[in-house]
Amino acid sequence: MKIYDTRQKQKLDFTPIMPHEVRIYVCGPTVYDDAHLGHARSSIVFDLLVRTLESNGYSVIFVKNFTDIDDKIIKKALDTHTDIVELSAHYIQSYLKDMDALGVRRPAREPKATESLHSIAKIIGVLLDKKVAYQAPNGDVYLDVSQDKLYGSISHRGSEEDENLSRVGENEEKKHKRDFVLWKAYKGSGDIGYESPLGRGRPGWHIECSAMIDHNLAYKDKPYQIDIHGGGGDLAFPHHENEACQTRCAFGVEIAKYWMHNGFVNVNGEKMSKSLGNSFFIKDALKFYDGEVLRNYLLGTHYRAVLNFNEEDLLVSKKRLDKLYRLKKRAIGETPCANKDFENSLLESMNDDLNISKALSVVEEMINVSNEMMDKNPKDKPLKAKILGNIDFVFNLLGIGGRDPLEYFQLGVAQEQKSYIQSQLQKRQLAKKNKDFVTADKIREELAQIGILIMDTPEGSVWEKVPT
Repeated sequence: MKIYDTRQKQKLDFTPIMPHEVRIYVCGPTVYDDAHLGHARSSIVFDLLVRTLESNGYSVIFVKNFTDIDDKIIKKALDTHTDIVELSAHYIQSYLKDMDALGVRRPAREPKATESLHSIAKIIGVLLDKKVAYQAPNGDVYLDVSQDKLYGSISHRGSEEDENLSRVGENEEKKHKRDFVLWKAYKGSGDIGYESPLGRGRPGWHIECSAMIDHNLAYKDKPYQIDIHGGGGDLAFPHHENEACQTRCAFGVEIAKYWMHNGFVNVNGEKMSKSLGNSFFIKDALKFYDGEVLRNYLLGTHYRAVLNFNEEDLLVSKKRLDKLYRLKKRAIGETPCANKDFENSLLESMNDDLNISKALSVVEEMINVSNEMMDKNPKDKPLKAKILGNIDFVFNLLGIGGRDPLEYFQLGVAQEQKSYIQSQLQKRQLAKKNKDFVTADKIREELAQIGILIMDTPEGSVWEKVPT
């Protein structure tokens, strides 16, 4: 298996630290608002990575955190007169609900910053003891970046000449402009503080992840703490650079052997961001599109490329998913049977740095060939079993195609309308029994006008929703 390492800027053969085991950490959301398409894409990307590793026989321990201490969260809590714990809990549940809808499997562990204060304080204490960190007159604690000669080795940014070193600009409390905060001392009314050996305060953003990795995942006797550290491309600098720096300074090891970053999401040609006003919340997209349809679209662009979101492409990608389910519908009823040739071909594609374009072409070819064979012999039970086995493997690896076809083709139909359709089918069945074919045909035509296609089978009439 090959993956692209951000630090070395090339695809590398993946060799885990320990045979047969992979430890992965991905930076999760800061929970002050609903999740957007950027969160969706990153989550799907690393869900695909975990599925691919598991399909290769690795045991994967996957951890993704929640940042529930942050300036944005404090501001939102104050602005809305909401308790900060209640606020973060609300958005964590909202995020998990969205991920479930997208078919993103839960990580093994989902630590929170508020649950990691002891580990955070411990690492900061080590950095202070080593004189790598210092306490400013206002009580804040900073890391002296000048003492880390490898700073900038991940993002290839962050030299002393870099004009964009910090998201928050210059700070007179810092000794050097590259230094970053580890601990923010409590500033009084309007602030949030937690008791710790460092005094009352709260952690900086970067230190949270180093502490959570060290506590939840890290190998304690290896040159790397974990195998893969991942996240969105915007996190490479300064967040991941700072994580790696403080871990090197505290423990003398690299935090991760490989670094993986997914590309941005553009909406209407612009990078998605709150400041541009084009942030597209997942919950809003789910009002119009099923989660599997949205997942299928978001996974269709290679993870390192920019994804230009538009609804026309989403609808085109849905047709690809429709074809998969139509094939499944033709084969349903048999016990799935593994097809190693297909599985190896699909997995080989994903083993090339998650080459989704090649993988989807393998799926497309399987669908076309299977339909041709079914046309020649529609009652071939071993063929149907092999087809269903192929689709099961697609689901296990890509997370699509796992539904009952009947359920899939009835997506977007409200329960009230389903009841109406069912009553019309019963009337039609009665009309056919009484040889009143005029009424039966009229019911079929009326349902077709609202996008409902009726199909008569030996087991009875079934229906599906088609574009109107």
